[in-house]
Amino acid sequence: MSKPPRLTLPPAARAYHLTTARGAFAVHEAGEPLRGTALLVPGYTGSKEDFIGLLEPLAEAGFRVVAVDGRGQHESPGPREESAYALEELAGDVLAQAAAVSGEGGPIHLVGHSLGGLIARAAVLRDHTPFASLTLMSSGPAAISQAQQERTKLLVAALESLRGVTPAECMSVVWAAMRAQDPVDAPVDGPELTEFLRGRWLATEPEQLIATGRVLMSEPDRVAELAVVPLRMLVLSGVVDDAWPVPLMDSMADRLGASRVIVKGAEHSPNAENPQVTADALADFWSATTR
Repeated sequence: MSKPPRLTLPPAARAYHLTTARGAFAVHEAGEPLRGTALLVPGYTGSKEDFIGLLEPLAEAGFRVVAVDGRGQHESPGPREESAYALEELAGDVLAQAAAVSGEGGPIHLVGHSLGGLIARAAVLRDHTPFASLTLMSSGPAAISQAQQERTKLLVAALESLRGVTPAECMSVVWAAMRAQDPVDAPVDGPELTEFLRGRWLATEPEQLIATGRVLMSEPDRVAELAVVPLRMLVLSGVVDDAWPVPLMDSMADRLGASRVIVKGAEHSPNAENPQVTADALADFWSATTR
């Protein structure tokens, strides 16, 4: 679960709901598209807040930055039907979001973190033309590692076992069970972050987590398909990753002919764990892409 480095938006950023042809999505936005627009897609159990540390440095670098909550995720509404969260449905949402932010001109740079990388990949494979580049951040070629599959399987089973109760009760019960499994020596979050993480969890639709959890456990390797898409690509990660091992992402970058960046001092969430270095790497890549 990604933990934002802070929860207060920078002064130049704003929170609102972006209207698209596929509904409204909660977003954080900052900056002007002097050099283009970045569309940031969060990962499993995550939200737009995971990118909050990127907003100011990317805006200062001349980019309009739009971080989204996917359907049924945190502050974006979503239905109580698992089929609504199929990968192709979520990819369609990304394309609709891209269309909605394209009006101000300039190239659109698509970034997907973790599960968001699989969603962004599916969107690009359907239609790459809205985008100038694709960044896969801490996201691999296929399903997550076996150890993470086992953890996700337990979470999905727990959510499925509570289908007969209200979403709020379901999510509250599972949240308490997850917290009971925290290691005794785990770092203690501050009260504000603790309240945010719990609130985000409770606001997410169980069906979203069930369906996307299955995606993480079953996604096939589509790197060969992606490699023929005529987009500049970047594979960015931390120095270690428990969802997709770093050597696997190295290999994926080679197969894609993509640029490769490893962010020091970061693990699965470089956007939250070392946002300044991550923002610098993204801005450098986008600038080279549009020269």
